[in-house]
Amino acid sequence: MSVVLSTTSVRWKLREVMARRKITNKALAHELGIHQTTVSRLKTQDVLPEIGGVVLGQMIDAINKLSKDNYGTCDLLELIELIAADK
Repeated sequence: MSVVLSTTSVRWKLREVMARRKITNKALAHELGIHQTTVSRLKTQDVLPEIGGVVLGQMIDAINKLSKDNYGTCDLLELIELIAADK
């Protein structure tokens, strides 16, 4: 009997979220207390970068603070997408 493990990747959608909500690198960087270049590097990632849960929570809070009311509340599922690998 052989076991086949499927690999799931986690797609990082920060670039899409920031574009849709019209949040600039500068604004998010200021809110998080990090450099604009760091935000830019985070945006270019296609797979969830290795950031801790606290930082991820702070990022969601900052996105919510910087977003206009008509966008609704940002949550984890807006920032990531689970993608099952092809078998």
